[in-house]
Amino acid sequence: MSTQPNIGDIQRAVARSVHDHWVLYLVEGVVLVVLGATAIALPPLATLATTILLGWLFLVSGIMGLVTTFWLRGTGFWWSLISGLLGVAVGTILLAKPLSGAVSLTLLLVAFFIIEGCASVMFALEHKRELTGRWGWMLASGVVDLVLAAMILAGLPSTAAWAIGLLVGINMVFGGVALASMAIHARNARV
Repeated sequence: MSTQPNIGDIQRAVARSVHDHWVLYLVEGVVLVVLGATAIALPPLATLATTILLGWLFLVSGIMGLVTTFWLRGTGFWWSLISGLLGVAVGTILLAKPLSGAVSLTLLLVAFFIIEGCASVMFALEHKRELTGRWGWMLASGVVDLVLAAMILAGLPSTAAWAIGLLVGINMVFGGVALASMAIHARNARV
């Protein structure tokens, strides 16, 4: 007797879960659209805010890493020490020179959009086979991510001042529309 779950059972469980929690997906989609529209309207401010937020995240995580490294002093001490120091250094640099940090973050954003785009396309293709009839929105979201990555690279370094805010905003709007569309479809789906 096999103890492995049946793929049909898993698909029905996922569809049931999406159907049962469609309101959460809808709310998340609406919030993403609102935040994305704000970032699109104010791209330099959104770029600066993103850089400063990331600076604080790196700084705090680096400090916490150093505290736990010295507190625990276990295996991997030197690697943990290097990791904590790197977090503190990157955070300090981003906070001290956020506009300069925007160029580096723009390159990271390119990598993010490439990975996010590929993952969204694969997710959409999986939805096409197994879950909802609105997989096209997720596919479009993934393609938009890949186009955004190409746009950022083509305009560097001048695009770094506004690209992060604008492109993150566009990504959030498309992702929000995709989630809201899937939520509305899941609400009406039979499970």
